[in-house]
Amino acid sequence: MRSLPALVLALVLPHTAQAHPHIFVEAGIEVLFAADGAPQSVRISWTYDPLFSMLLVSDLGLDPDFDGVLTDAELAELQGFDMNWLEGYHGDTHLTQGAQALALGGPSDWTSEYRDGRLHSTHLRALPALPDPAAEWVIAVYDPTYYTSYSLAASPVLSGRDDCIARVFEPDFDAAGAQLQAALDELLGAGGDMEADFPMVGAMFSEEVRITCPAR
Repeated sequence: MRSLPALVLALVLPHTAQAHPHIFVEAGIEVLFAADGAPQSVRISWTYDPLFSMLLVSDLGLDPDFDGVLTDAELAELQGFDMNWLEGYHGDTHLTQGAQALALGGPSDWTSEYRDGRLHSTHLRALPALPDPAAEWVIAVYDPTYYTSYSLAASPVLSGRDDCIARVFEPDFDAAGAQLQAALDELLGAGGDMEADFPMVGAMFSEEVRITCPAR
């Protein structure tokens, strides 16, 4: 969430870094395949937790009557609220094949909604040509800093092919928590800044979507 208003980030930022993560997002993944069977793009959906949604909507000056319904004008103002990414921000979506990280295209075709007290957004990102189309490849949604916690809200969707398999692998949360605590203990022992130097542990808490498709 590298584009959100500073006021909102200050409001959700507690005094101790042990409280990471600060923002909770339910993510959705849809892979779209081209006519030739190659993966073409991935549609990512984000549904924000109610507290963060309320703070951001208030900070943007929307829904002043607090009825939970945005007018057409307010909805138009909301569009792209989380798409103004700073340079160097990768969008918290990671694509890998083997040991190789693959770059994704920038966000496009985004949508934004506010319903049931929660902000919802979607965006599309172009997928690169896979080095090996017949080998397994992985999509994971996570914030390396673990400021934002992502969880998959539903099974991934594969659109355009019916012969591919997408398997979701959950992390070992106990092991990840132990590694995080060890890193924090080391940081405290070295007199580090708990917020500025928080360890890059987001990947350890991330679910992975592993996709395989037969060669065509």
